Amino acid sequence: MNSMARRMFELVEPIGVIPYAADEPNEAMFALGFTSYWDTYFAGRAAPLGLVPAEVVDALFYNFAPGEVARHIPKVWDTTTPEAAIAARQMGCVKALRRILGDHVDSPAFARAAELLLRAATSAPFEGRPMYAALRAIPIPDDVVARLFHAASLLREHRGDGHIAALMIEGVGGLEAHVLYALGVDMPAEKFGRIHHLPPAQLAAVIDGMRARNLIGDDGCLSETGRAVRQRVEALTDDLAAKPYESLGPDELDELVTTLEPLATLLRADQNR
Repeated sequence: MNSMARRMFELVEPIGVIPYAADEPNEAMFALGFTSYWDTYFAGRAAPLGLVPAEVVDALFYNFAPGEVARHIPKVWDTTTPEAAIAARQMGCVKALRRILGDHVDSPAFARAAELLLRAATSAPFEGRPMYAALRAIPIPDDVVARLFHAASLLREHRGDGHIAALMIEGVGGLEAHVLYALGVDMPAEKFGRIHHLPPAQLAAVIDGMRARNLIGDDGCLSETGRAVRQRVEALTDDLAAKPYESLGPDELDELVTTLEPLATLLRADQNR
């Protein structure tokens, strides 16, 4: 695995998941008129794509069950606009980050980290990276906390685009990816948050298909083949996520890691409470 890309993922991901891990972003989206968490999810994340049909969002998000995206897209745009959704999401995330990180956000080190992360996040080619490219088209915010969040979001979508490519190379479907991850961390697939709501017969069919390809053993755990596939997916995902950080020198990367480490610790603690 690319150890640098993996380390940066560990530090940037707690920032990137703020829209899904804190109350403030949901509250800001609910203020637009939404009443469902999943409406806020699809409106917030799909907003950079504009008014595209459900089929496009389904293809780019990759890992939702048939029909799930269509229950929200394009319906969410009857409640608000993509532009308003982007603004509300950003406002809520900034509020959450300021609450969790406190005085850190006012330090020169924080401002420097935001600029370094933003430089990395805007340096990568966007060919073949549709979600990353869509987010790149959004104006960079002026507020320092918003800039850090925007950079983390760019890097998260850049990595996500690469992750989908790695899954497709290995022939792992969207729902199968959730099963692969869950079993890889010794969690029953039926307990994993992104698929536990599926009808038992539907989830069983996914698992049976993976078992037929020898990804899952008779004991319900990942087989040796399944573990190897998961390892290759993760390794390629890291390799494909490394490009943005090549724009920073070794000393700048060290500086960025030093500043982000305590921030990531605070964010993880809040997300795990």
